[in-house]
Amino acid sequence: MINLPMIIGGRKVDRDEKIEVIYPYTREVIGQVPKGAVEDVEKAVEKAKTGLEKLKSLSSYERYRILMKVASLLEERKEEFAKTIVYEVGKTIREARTEVERCINTVIFSAEEAKRIPGEYVHIDASPNGKGKKGFYFREPAGIVAAITPFNFPLNLTAHKIAPSIAAGCPFILKPSERTPLSPTMLCELFLEAGVPEEAVSIIPGFADVGQAMTTHPDVRVVSFTGSLKVGEIIAKQAGLKKIVMELGSNSAVVVDKDADLEKAAKKSVLGGFAVAGQVCISVQRILVHEDAASQFQELLKQEVSKLKFGDPMDENTDVGPVITVDEVNRIQSWIREAVEKGAKVEKGGIACAEEKTVFQPTIVYDIPEESKLFYEEAFAPVVTVKKFKDIDEALHLVNKTNYGLQVGVFTNNLTNAWKFIKHAQVGGVIINDIPTFRADNMPYGGVKGSGIGREGPRYAIEDYTEIKVVVFDLNE
Repeated sequence: MINLPMIIGGRKVDRDEKIEVIYPYTREVIGQVPKGAVEDVEKAVEKAKTGLEKLKSLSSYERYRILMKVASLLEERKEEFAKTIVYEVGKTIREARTEVERCINTVIFSAEEAKRIPGEYVHIDASPNGKGKKGFYFREPAGIVAAITPFNFPLNLTAHKIAPSIAAGCPFILKPSERTPLSPTMLCELFLEAGVPEEAVSIIPGFADVGQAMTTHPDVRVVSFTGSLKVGEIIAKQAGLKKIVMELGSNSAVVVDKDADLEKAAKKSVLGGFAVAGQVCISVQRILVHEDAASQFQELLKQEVSKLKFGDPMDENTDVGPVITVDEVNRIQSWIREAVEKGAKVEKGGIACAEEKTVFQPTIVYDIPEESKLFYEEAFAPVVTVKKFKDIDEALHLVNKTNYGLQVGVFTNNLTNAWKFIKHAQVGGVIINDIPTFRADNMPYGGVKGSGIGREGPRYAIEDYTEIKVVVFDLNE
């Protein structure tokens, strides 16, 4: 049993009421944390005001050294963090180790960016009234950051919010997913051990009341949220005059052109469709394949899915572990039934394992109707859907025919077709000859439409965590 505290202004706090952490694979309780409340948010905000002043007093080099120390401490405890992620998320041990490695890189990227937060000379005298004046701007910390993270990448997505926050000089208050609060709490403890001023670090596990108290608090300046579109819309309406960064998910498409490397496209699509049991906002969900290549591609896809081993996430050979809850299994099955009723065909999978009730078999659904939830909503499941298209314009139309717009992968050797997607796809990222699931942790990452506002990646997050201050000198005599 893993028992961890909440942290308010650097101090460990306990509460009688607990949140239990369930191992998705066995559905056993493997840990617990205190359940936070609105009054805890008030205390954290008051502490964060002092934390802001203390962070402002640190040089960029000092913030760099602190974050590099965080990365070093995490490096020493990689396997402990990886196993904790398996227990709270259910992702495979190999996937968990990858997440820890990515988290280390995210913290290092943030440390490096702490030393190069930009400013710029401004040609004031380019304006008619600017003669004799000189100006420049620099960026200073925006203020207290409220960060809310999801269950699927509890460690690295936490790092994507709190490491750039410290790099920018901003204290943070973190609400992790109530399902996965363990590894985020452990990471916050490393931030304190590395020397972040204690008042600048708070983590409050809780539910909607805690989140609302954070995002609506008048002394919070930045809200960074990763989660569902529905909750994102609520936060946007409630937050008021704050800087908002939101990553709200997707139903990402892969386009397979007739001249594409079909074997590569099939292998990559399986990798992107079934990693973390499909519970990734940029999972491959919709595969659009040219009708001339459809038969061969579908056979290759089926062969690749047949190679996947699913089951115990602690088994080193497992490729696909459980989804987060039995309720999610039931939802996935209902979506598949709806698609079938509307004309889709289940080629492989489509059911949960009888004895391992949260392990859903890797599933392929062909001839997916556009009006089914599996096409236009976010499945967040180990399910890929396949639909044929006649020409590249139809494929582009199908990619854009959704409320989401995070990333798209396009497999083609036709430069004109590739450029058409680069220019016209309504997404935040176009990945040519790879899957939309690709993400480097230093790249600008985010979407358009219902997929969110702003960009993550340490350099780009820091832009939202800082404010521009302009300085003008009048040198006229």
